[in-house]
Amino acid sequence: MLIQSFSNSLTHSITLSFASTLHLYPILDLLVVKIPPHFRDEIRLGLQEALVNAVKHGNHLDPQKKILVQFSTIKRDFWWIIIDEGKGYSTPQTIHSMPESHHESGRGLCLLTTIFDEVQWSEQHRELRLCKRSRSPSIFFPPTPPLRWWSLSLNVGLTGR
Repeated sequence: MLIQSFSNSLTHSITLSFASTLHLYPILDLLVVKIPPHFRDEIRLGLQEALVNAVKHGNHLDPQKKILVQFSTIKRDFWWIIIDEGKGYSTPQTIHSMPESHHESGRGLCLLTTIFDEVQWSEQHRELRLCKRSRSPSIFFPPTPPLRWWSLSLNVGLTGR
């Protein structure tokens, strides 16, 4: 795996390149480390779906082919660009709804459009761009309301003996 990183006060970026594999745990860890905790799990789920699609459908599980992932934070927006070495594919017409239960695939694309604020493909469908705005609400894990602290005043009379 090849990793490059860059940071300044306004942006942070990391670029990963790795052989096609479905062992994505350490890669996902690196890609969500800068994500706020209240939607880190759903972002991880979305990225896992996107990477599995790139490995299986783009690179056809060929370990000789690479996946390139660029992650950037720009102000309060989080961007991922995922590029495979496949031939591309046609985007299904219905990516915003779940496929019928007897279909073997298609749920990942629906999850992407549910989790991310922007989902864009290049013309050749080898490059996927995903954006999550930190000001947008979490889809699956809404932030917990702040705790309200109640103060209780007790007047306890102490008598000295």
